[in-house]
Amino acid sequence: MRKKITLFLFVFLFTIGFANAQNWGGGIDDERFNWGFSFQYIISEYKLIKTKNWREPYFDMEQGRYVTDPLTSISSPTSAGFGIGFVINSNLTPNLDIRFTPSLVFNDRLLNYSYEEPAINNPGVSLTQKKVQATMIDLPVGLKLKSDRLMNFRAYMLGGLKYSMDLASGKKTNDAAAAPIDKLVKNTKSFLSYEAGIGFDIYFEYFKMSPEVKLSYSFNDVLRHENNPYSNPIDKAKLRHFTFSLFFE
Repeated sequence: MRKKITLFLFVFLFTIGFANAQNWGGGIDDERFNWGFSFQYIISEYKLIKTKNWREPYFDMEQGRYVTDPLTSISSPTSAGFGIGFVINSNLTPNLDIRFTPSLVFNDRLLNYSYEEPAINNPGVSLTQKKVQATMIDLPVGLKLKSDRLMNFRAYMLGGLKYSMDLASGKKTNDAAAAPIDKLVKNTKSFLSYEAGIGFDIYFEYFKMSPEVKLSYSFNDVLRHENNPYSNPIDKAKLRHFTFSLFFE
């Protein structure tokens, strides 16, 4: 038994020494700047703040009548999307980096409107779901606080700001000729969010991979408010994102 324990300790210490000697990751920690790419899985939802009279049915001035029943609830179910992007990283100190991670994100958002039955606009159906179409360019800048490297592994946490621009084409959101009941819900053109997350750097022979989870929250309202049955009941809608990313550098 003693020989087995001694042999195990010898193999363990030899493995640690060998791993440290390898300096996997292609010496990426010794470079001032490095770059890579990322793949993202995104879940989003709105935090809704409703107007005081949000339950009231919508009155169409042109038709001279109500075109919806009174609302009973408005909610934002989670919706999934994906993104691809790049990362440009600068080592400020051995334990602190600054990162710029521009991404192209495809993530439509959902809004559910529940009405008293029977629904005037759609008899027999009391729930209407509106999809807010979004193709975004995200431009996050953040600080990455890293632990000391343990063999080929280190943990980190990060925080920063993200500027987002909506690229949804005018053709997809052009509803000028639509009846009020068929109007779309639209995003603002751009908005700012704050972010926080955690992750791990895992070093391989010639690169490192970093699984990361991050939460972001818009500072302000992200919906474009127009006179229609779907925008009127909402006073503010702030966007929340949960993002799982894989970075390769």
